[in-house]
Amino acid sequence: MPEFLTLLPPDEAREKLLSHLSAPTVDSVSIDVSSALGRIIAADVYAPHPLPDFQRTTVDGYAVRAQDTFGATDSLPAYLNLIGEVPMGDSPSFEIGIGQCALIHTGGMLPNGADAVVMLEYTQSARTNEIEIFKSVADGENLIRIGEDVAQNQLVIPKGAQIRPAEIGGLMALGILKVNVAKEPRVGLISTGDEVIDPSQTPRPGQVRDINSYTLGALVEKSGGVAVRYGIFGDSFQLLKEAAAKALSECDVVIITAGSSASTRDMTAEVIRQLGKPGVLVHGINTRPGKPTILGVCSGKAVIGLPGNPVSALVNGYLFVVPVIEKLLDASPKPKATVQAKLTVNLPSQAGREDWWPVRLVLSQVRGGHGDGFSAEPIFGKSNLIFTLASADGLLRIHPDATGLSAGEVVEVVLI
Repeated sequence: MPEFLTLLPPDEAREKLLSHLSAPTVDSVSIDVSSALGRIIAADVYAPHPLPDFQRTTVDGYAVRAQDTFGATDSLPAYLNLIGEVPMGDSPSFEIGIGQCALIHTGGMLPNGADAVVMLEYTQSARTNEIEIFKSVADGENLIRIGEDVAQNQLVIPKGAQIRPAEIGGLMALGILKVNVAKEPRVGLISTGDEVIDPSQTPRPGQVRDINSYTLGALVEKSGGVAVRYGIFGDSFQLLKEAAAKALSECDVVIITAGSSASTRDMTAEVIRQLGKPGVLVHGINTRPGKPTILGVCSGKAVIGLPGNPVSALVNGYLFVVPVIEKLLDASPKPKATVQAKLTVNLPSQAGREDWWPVRLVLSQVRGGHGDGFSAEPIFGKSNLIFTLASADGLLRIHPDATGLSAGEVVEVVLI
């Protein structure tokens, strides 16, 4: 097994995996915009009309011709004739002429002839149908012009973008009620081990409940995929191979948990070799936790073997499964959510190895002076203790060039 435990750096291993995947040919589906939160846009979206499509005010005040206010001050106000009030939700039936103004409310349509709005607090009623103006305004002040948000036929959401609340609002503002989004990749999940049982069962001595297919399934769905659980398989090569082949034929990605270490009973690598070419690409990542991770590609699809320990499996899910899903969705690269925090204790590391530590973020009593006002408290625990990760707010990376981090250093924490 020449590939076994070659311990590639995580970045190099991930690039090797992604480079062997088939170029994404993303299937799309049309769905209601109201249900599209978190989905990936499958085709560029263009504005069918300008937004706004009429000039409107951003303040309560008086619609005016700007030039009629020039030179107006508290001591020398301008006087304008009030000719009416702009109705909300309708177009005004009058025009603003020389020396005239109209009462207008925020969001109201600017009458023809007007090119600015004086805020209400800079005016007062002098006498019936006459308004005093105490401040001059410039052409375009306190209003939004036609197309100032977006112009007609402007690209508003590019292919590959993720739909957030703001995008939903923008699409609704343009009257776009349906949108084409990337079809969610199907990710097959297989758990292995004679000792692993369904979470609904009561374990006998020596047995453990299946954690990984549920933590990884949640990660898959959070990342935009669909988790398909194929069940738990004991230490039988033939049964595991048949389950993996079925999952590979029905899904876009296959994840097998456990069976990735050096044990003679661990068969995941051999199963991947027999599923299709090129087979195993990487067997061993120079990281902690999760060193015995297997990365493979079979007939253009990723097949990933993750350690059975739940912390190792989930951390390496973030490192390798999420990028595969993002590639299949053809999603635009986006930065990870991070915060800067002050490390509370020394953390050792081995040079050449990339370490990921779960940390708890604590709001510092004294704000400022370090990071974003947080302290990062490492959570110490073995990789088979899932609540060491459940109690964490994020993951702290120790670069392979470092031999550790010192208490008091400002570090970057990737939120999970």
